Amino acid sequence: MKVLIACEFSGTVRDAFIRGGHEAMSCDLEPCDIPGPHYQGDMFDIINDNWDLMIAHPPCTHLAVSGARHFAKKQSDGRQQQGIDFFMRVINAKIPKYAVENPIGIMSSIYRKPDQIIQPWHYGHKTTKSTCLWLKGLPLLNPTNIVDKGEFVTFPSGKRMSKWYSDSSKLSPKEREKVRNKTFQGIADAMADQWGKL
Repeated sequence: MKVLIACEFSGTVRDAFIRGGHEAMSCDLEPCDIPGPHYQGDMFDIINDNWDLMIAHPPCTHLAVSGARHFAKKQSDGRQQQGIDFFMRVINAKIPKYAVENPIGIMSSIYRKPDQIIQPWHYGHKTTKSTCLWLKGLPLLNPTNIVDKGEFVTFPSGKRMSKWYSDSSKLSPKEREKVRNKTFQGIADAMADQWGKL
C-alpha cells in the first residue's frame, strides 16, 4: 500500500508502516528527525500522487482548546481561520482512506465530531493525551495494550495535568513542540498493523 504520513517530522508513523511492508513517506515543512523517505515541503505539492492511505497531523496550534485563552487574538488576526482552512483542505483530500488527527479543539464543532478519541494508555503508554481521529474508509482503531493512566501533576489552582505534558513545559519552545507532536510508538504500531492490513 502507498501511504502518506502528512505533517510528520518524527518518522514514527512512517517507519511503522515501512516495517509492515508498505511504501510509506512522511511529509513536513521541517526536515525529518531520522533517515527515511521524506518530502520536505508543502503536503499539497504531493497530495494527488495516487496515495492509498493518508495519516495526517494538521497543525493544531490555533485550533486546540488548550490554547483557548488566545483564541480572540487568533480570530482577529486570521490565524485561526488559516488553521481551519488548512484542516479542511486535508479533510477534503481525494484519497480513498485517511485518518486525520488533532487534539480536542474547535474542529469538533466547526466541522463535525471526531469518529474516535484515543489515548496513549490504550496502546501501552502510561500517560494521557486525548487525540481525536476523523476517519474515511477506515475502521476505529482498536486498543492494543491498556495500561494505567500514569502520573499526574496537581497545581495550586486545582488543575490536573499529565506529568508527561507538564514536564514538556520545561523544554524550549522548539523541543516542547517536537515532544508534544510526536505520535506515541504504540499508536503508530497499531495504525500500521490494523489499517495496513485493509
